[in-house]
Amino acid sequence: MPFSTIAAIATMLAVTAPAQPAASMTLTLRSDSGPIASVTLECDPAGGSHPEAERACTTLAAADGDFRRLKAEPRMCPMIYAPVTALAYGHWHGRPVAFHQSYPNRCVASSQTAGVFAFAD
Repeated sequence: MPFSTIAAIATMLAVTAPAQPAASMTLTLRSDSGPIASVTLECDPAGGSHPEAERACTTLAAADGDFRRLKAEPRMCPMIYAPVTALAYGHWHGRPVAFHQSYPNRCVASSQTAGVFAFAD
């Protein structure tokens, strides 16, 4: 195969290759009895199975990917004790992500993480 043909094919493949996300993680909500729900979240570009990936990515970008820096959304939550643990594992712009935090219920988990864990409501 002539070099020009190989170069043309390589260029075409490079142009058509999908962009790799700058951030990719798995988000999971667990109860004492096991997983409630799990989604993938990709950012830059936004995607994955998270139902509101664009919003979640924007929220995480404001906290530079640090779940502990997310600003809680004020919300009225029922005072029902049904504990959940929110978990996030993956990477954010080259940095590893490993987050786990327990909350009294799913509403509080969603509120305290600015809606990032709102996928199981």
